[in-house]
Amino acid sequence: MPWRSTARSTRRFRPRDAVEVLRASFLYLSHRRGLQRFVTRQRLTASLAHRFVAGDRLDDAVQAVTKLNRRGWSASLDHLGENVSEEKAARVATDDYLAAFERIASERLNANVSVKLTQLGLDISPDLCQELLARILQRAQQLDNFVRIDMEGSAYTQRTLDLVLALHQRYPNCGVVLQSYLYRTVDDVARANEAKVRVRLVKGAYHEPPEVAFPKKADVDAKFAEEMQQLLLHGDYPAFATHDDRLIEATKQFAHERHIPLDRFEFQMLYGIRRDLQVRLLREGYRVRIYVPYGTEWYPYLMRRLAERPANLLFLIRSMIRERRAA
Repeated sequence: MPWRSTARSTRRFRPRDAVEVLRASFLYLSHRRGLQRFVTRQRLTASLAHRFVAGDRLDDAVQAVTKLNRRGWSASLDHLGENVSEEKAARVATDDYLAAFERIASERLNANVSVKLTQLGLDISPDLCQELLARILQRAQQLDNFVRIDMEGSAYTQRTLDLVLALHQRYPNCGVVLQSYLYRTVDDVARANEAKVRVRLVKGAYHEPPEVAFPKKADVDAKFAEEMQQLLLHGDYPAFATHDDRLIEATKQFAHERHIPLDRFEFQMLYGIRRDLQVRLLREGYRVRIYVPYGTEWYPYLMRRLAERPANLLFLIRSMIRERRAA
């Protein structure tokens, strides 16, 4: 029998609705610390995480980056962790990032580093965070390397941008991430371009209220495309971090139409996601950097990756089936 509208149901439940429900659920779960303790003890889930995370240790990340470099990709290392509540933890994270830069230099890797400010104590003290970030930037500068400041939830957007712009005057080897799903991002792109701060443009992976972020994917995509054009025209070596084929094609087409050389920008993608697309872009001559996370604090990262691309859940389901059959 064909579907018919009734008083109780005014429209069909579409696949897109199911995707949005899954996305919201994963974003909610990314904040549940109690569930995190349970999930991280499960062997199967840890196995899934290691598809998207290079490993628990810096050695694992270095090994992954070495393989990526051999195949032509550059990388950005991210030591997972955020929202630390103790100064000791923030200083330990700083030492970990400094160690990463030393390994990049000693191994002669084509890689830089991404950091989160809440991992450096932003929730504890802005002064502490600035002190630790300056240490990282200074050592990276000595080693002729680059630091990307990751963007977190909208509560941190202004503080993050202000700190990056202030330190950029002393350390031009730092850049920032901007999220196209925030209403404010068009203005932030203009501000970063004016200051010659390098931008990585992303759609955004945090659960934000409609008061600060576009709730519809179509609007997010449209803003990404608008901001991409401004970054290509006026930005300093922008990076476009997306696995969306349409936005990638739009970026390529705009760069071609405006005669923007391929060495003036790069695409960035996540470790373990859309490897086919990573290969294709590299073969077409584009610069591609792979974001390589590592560390034991992988749970929030994994939940956000599943929220961004619920199809990744299929990998988990297939893994569960294979493991049950092997048991």
